[in-house]
Amino acid sequence: MSVMQPMDAQSIDELSINSIRLLAVDSVQRANSGHPGLPMGAAAMAYVLFTRFLNHNPQDPQWMNRDRFILSAGHGSMLLYALLNLTGYDLPIEELQRFRQWGSKTPGHPEHGLTPGVETTTGPLGQGFANGVGMAIAERFLAARFNRPGFSVIDHHTYAIVSDGDLMEGITHEAASLAGHLGLGKLIYLYDDNEISIDGSTDLSFTEDVNKRFEAYDWHVQHVADGNDTTAVDTALRLAVAETDRPSLIRVRTVIGFGSPNKQGTEKVHGSPLGAGEVAATKRNLGWPEECEFHIPEAVHGHLDARTEGAARQGIHQALLDRYQAAHPDLAKELKAWMNRQLVAGWEEALPTFEPGSKLATRAASGMVLDAIVPAIGNLIGGSADLTPSNKTQARSQVDFQKATPDGSYLRFGVREHAMAAVSNGIALHGGLRPYCGTFLIFSDYLRPSLRLSALMELPVVFVFTHDSIGLGEDGPTHQAVEHCMALRAIPNLTLIRPADATETAEAWRVALTRSGGPTALALTRQGVPTLSAHATDLRKGAYILEDCIGLPELLLLASGSEVHLVQDAARELRTDGVRVRVVSMPSWELFGEQPQTYRERVLPGAVSKRLAVEAGITLGWERYVGPHGRVLGLDRFGASAPGSVLFEQFGFTVRRVVAAARALLA
Repeated sequence: MSVMQPMDAQSIDELSINSIRLLAVDSVQRANSGHPGLPMGAAAMAYVLFTRFLNHNPQDPQWMNRDRFILSAGHGSMLLYALLNLTGYDLPIEELQRFRQWGSKTPGHPEHGLTPGVETTTGPLGQGFANGVGMAIAERFLAARFNRPGFSVIDHHTYAIVSDGDLMEGITHEAASLAGHLGLGKLIYLYDDNEISIDGSTDLSFTEDVNKRFEAYDWHVQHVADGNDTTAVDTALRLAVAETDRPSLIRVRTVIGFGSPNKQGTEKVHGSPLGAGEVAATKRNLGWPEECEFHIPEAVHGHLDARTEGAARQGIHQALLDRYQAAHPDLAKELKAWMNRQLVAGWEEALPTFEPGSKLATRAASGMVLDAIVPAIGNLIGGSADLTPSNKTQARSQVDFQKATPDGSYLRFGVREHAMAAVSNGIALHGGLRPYCGTFLIFSDYLRPSLRLSALMELPVVFVFTHDSIGLGEDGPTHQAVEHCMALRAIPNLTLIRPADATETAEAWRVALTRSGGPTALALTRQGVPTLSAHATDLRKGAYILEDCIGLPELLLLASGSEVHLVQDAARELRTDGVRVRVVSMPSWELFGEQPQTYRERVLPGAVSKRLAVEAGITLGWERYVGPHGRVLGLDRFGASAPGSVLFEQFGFTVRRVVAAARALLA
C-alpha cells in the first residue's frame, strides 16, 4: 500500500479515523492481548456512523430516544472503546490504557452495565445481531403505543457492526429471517466484510452469497466496495435510513488490520497484538509519531466530541416530551413509568386464585395467569417458539405483533428458540417493556447461550419452559427434560422456579415480574397436578414448610414441581406409622439461597439428618440439601415413550417407592 500523508497534512476525517485505529493498536499492544484487526479495518465506517448519523448524548447514555449502536463483533471491542472515549463518554484514556485488566471498564469484550455507552454484552458471535432485532421490535411497539400526530416521542434507529463470524452463526439466520418478516425498517447493520477469520481466509468455510441470502430474507441490501471510502459509506447509510419497510444490510469490503504494512489482510492481525516493531511500522505508514503512545491530535478531540450536539438533541426531544405531557398527560405518565421499569399499581390484584383439590397442569395455570395480568400490565410483551397452544403463552386479549399491527404484544417467533431468547434480551435492553418467551424445557438447550447472557446482563426476562419432565409422555426421551433443571440451576444469576401447583404458579409469576436483577425461568408441567394449598406466598422464599409435625421432625421430605404432591401422599402414609415427617416444597434453590440462615435452618433443621428429596430429573446437586445421610429419588437416565402416568410408575415415582425409601432411611 502507499504511504499516507504526514499527520499535519491529513484531513480531519483521516486524523480521526487513524486516531481510532491507533488507540486500538496501542491498547492491544499494552495489554499484550486483544484483537486489533477489526478496529483498524472498520474504523472508517464506524467514524461515519458516529459522526454523521448516530443520534446520542454521551452525557446521558440512557437517554430513551437515542439511537442504539451494537458492536456485535465484540472481539473488536477497542473500536467501540475508542469511539466512546473520543466522542465524550465517561471512559477516560486511562481506562483504554488498562484494556483487559482487572477492574477496568474496558474488558476484552463489551459488557453492558459496566462501560457507559455499551448497549449490550457481545462477544459470543451472533448475539448482538439478534439483540438488535429485539431493540427494533421494542422501538416499533413503543412508537405505535405512544406516538401521536405531531408527537413522535419514540423515533430512533438501531445500528450494528456485524462480522463474517456473526453471519456464520445460526442465530443470525434465525434473527435475520424474523426481522425481514416483520419489516423492521429502523434496523441498519454494517457488515464488516474483511474475508478473514481466525483460521485464515473465509473461503475456507464461508462462500455463500451473503447479499442474496439477505435479499431472500427481505432485507434492503447494499454493497460498498471500499470501506475507507467515507463518501460511499455515507451514501449507503443515507439510503438505508430512507428505507422504512425493510431492515438494511450494508456489506462493506474492508481490509482487516488496515495500515499494518506486513500483516494487514491476514489472520495474523485478527487476534494478536501487532508487536512493537509492527506497531512502529504501522504508525510510520499512517503518518503518526512513532514514539507516542495513545496520541490524539487536539483537533480530533474537538471534532469528535459529541457532548454539546448530543445535549442539544436531547434538549429538543425533552421539549417535545414536555409538550406531549401537556397534550397527553396520561400517556406521558405511562411512558415514564414503563421506561423506569415500573409495573402498574395494583397489577397483583389481577392474579387468579385456585381452589384446593382441583387438578390443573401448571402450564395451564400459567396461561390463566397471563390471561389475567396482560390486560393489567400493558408493557408485558412475549411469545413462543411456535408452541403457543402447548406453552399457553398467549393471553386472550393479546394481538399479534406484525407489520400491520405494531401495537400487538404477542410475538410469533417461529421455530427459532435461540433468536427468540436473544431478541427478548434486546427488548429488555431497549427499555420500556417486560419480555417473556416460551418453549419446551428440553429446548432450553437451543437457547442457552442467550439465557446465559441474560443472566450476565441481569435482564428481567421471563422464560416459560413447559413440558418439564418425563410427564411429557409419548413424545419420548428426545423431548423429555431430565438434566435441564439442574443445568439451568448451574447458571449464575438465573432464578429457576418449578412450581408444585396452580397456586405456586401464580406466585411464581408474581416473583418473576417483581425481580429486576436477572432472568427467571419457570419450569411447568404438561400433566395435571392437584392444587395443594390456597396460600403459597412463601414460594418467594424458595422453599417452605408445606406440611409439618409436632416437635422436631424425624424425616424431611423435599420435592419440587409435580413431585410435591407425591411426597405429600407418602407423608400421610408414614404418619400412620407414627413417623414425625415434614414436607418441604422447594420450587427454587436460588430464592432459598437468598434467605437468611435463620430461615433456612428453620425449614431444613441441621439436627434432622434423615432427608429424602424427590425430583423427576437427575439427582446431581440435591446432595447439598439431603446431606451425607440422606437420599435422592430421581432419574439418572433418559426417559422413554409412553403415557406420562405409565412412565412415573415404571421409573418409580410412586407413593410406594417413596415410603419404602423413607423407611429405609429411618431404619
